[in-house]
Amino acid sequence: MPRKSRIDATGALHHVIARGIERTKVYRDDLDRKNFLERLFTILPETDTQCFAWALLPNHFHLLLRTGQVPIATVMRRLLTGYAVSYNRRHGRHGHLFQNRYKSILCQEERYLLELVRYIHLNPLRSGIVPDIKALDTFPFTGHGVILGKFKNDWQGTKYVLRLFGKTKASARNRYRLFVEKGIVEGRRDDLIGGGLIRSSGGWVKVKALRKAKIFQKSDERILGDGDFVEEILSSAQERFERKYELEARGFDLNKIAEKVSDLMGVKLSDLKGPRKERLRVKARSLLCFWASKELGISMAELSRELQISLSAVGLSVKRGEKIALDNNYKLI
Repeated sequence: MPRKSRIDATGALHHVIARGIERTKVYRDDLDRKNFLERLFTILPETDTQCFAWALLPNHFHLLLRTGQVPIATVMRRLLTGYAVSYNRRHGRHGHLFQNRYKSILCQEERYLLELVRYIHLNPLRSGIVPDIKALDTFPFTGHGVILGKFKNDWQGTKYVLRLFGKTKASARNRYRLFVEKGIVEGRRDDLIGGGLIRSSGGWVKVKALRKAKIFQKSDERILGDGDFVEEILSSAQERFERKYELEARGFDLNKIAEKVSDLMGVKLSDLKGPRKERLRVKARSLLCFWASKELGISMAELSRELQISLSAVGLSVKRGEKIALDNNYKLI
């Protein structure tokens, strides 16, 4: 049976796991780890992607990300491809470094954000890389020490996490530390590394109890969340698919959207390409990027190539274009 396509949406929370192919080490030393983190430092701000938790293990990594306008697939392609190329060059190897398909679970934030932050940050301790919680506090290759203030990291959403534990930084850090420590006895949490009915319900015993009570919940292996959340995500994904199909049936492609924007904004088609920053040109290009990305699902990478602007500029244009469309009640059809 073919794998289902990934599900994504602006503002979606994803637990991402990527493993080395055939258990290959993806980090041989601290230089590799620092190279990986430097790429996150560049890619996450450029794509307006937030990271709440992360951990680097010898043969895999965990990230807890909330996407912005740039799809999770684009973020991960840039990260994995760029890192693999540099890793292979440095170590004189060839071929794939990561398994062909990384794991990305769309998670219900209200129920799972803090549980996933704790689970991800305890990975080095569960794996035996550090001996105890005290050593974990100062381990540099997970986000735990960053939240505690042991390290500085501009791309990690530390403030957002701490606000969930207290009003002052000191009390929030203490409560966070206690929360993480309490999770040690829970051991490996298989319910937090995937989606589907059993994980979302909290185990097979709870699933049987729900069935006995004649309570049936929608579920999907790509989603970790209750039935209402799964239903909402799948419904939204179906709406986006139907909208795209309708537009394609009407002959809409990037060129036709560009013509629509050109007529609407009173600019030449040639003015939509290139990085020049005249106000009207920027406004028109932003609307084009928004409609192309959100209505037709054209990738940021393709828009970057076609419009001759950087990937980060495309991301900013999509966000700006959404506001322009809403403020002016512009509609593609």
